[in-house]
Amino acid sequence: MRLTIFAVGRMKSGPDADLVSRYTDRLAKTGKALGLDFDGLVEIPESRAQTPDQRKAEEAGKCAALAAEPSTVLVLLDERGKSLSSRQFADRLAEYRDRGVSRAVFALGGPDGHDPALRDRADLVIAFGNQTWPHQLARIMLAEQLYRAVTILSGHPYHRD
Repeated sequence: MRLTIFAVGRMKSGPDADLVSRYTDRLAKTGKALGLDFDGLVEIPESRAQTPDQRKAEEAGKCAALAAEPSTVLVLLDERGKSLSSRQFADRLAEYRDRGVSRAVFALGGPDGHDPALRDRADLVIAFGNQTWPHQLARIMLAEQLYRAVTILSGHPYHRD
């Protein structure tokens, strides 16, 4: 199963981008043996539409197009989503893979959040707690959790319960 990160906004080079690269590189190397292939990061610029609803709809259209392939699951990161433990997150990835899902798209929205229609279409909406996180930190945390998930599934000692 291919794992794709979709992000609204471009991350500038620097320590934040370096951390994302560190975890996605590890993910790419570790996940292959488990049938979890990191497919890359798709960044789109923030919409310049006049209203928040228009911006969210425009950004959602690009995400929905990416997740429109058959056998693709869409996972949104949103503060109103479910909080999963790292092990539950890993188990969910394994469940998707074992069910024959070809791709999982993990979507980070822009400053206005996700369009309600995209949230309704999502297969899973998760949160990294009840707080709102800066986009850069959310991207780092997502990359790390994807890497952590493959280490859990492979039995690697990186994660300790």
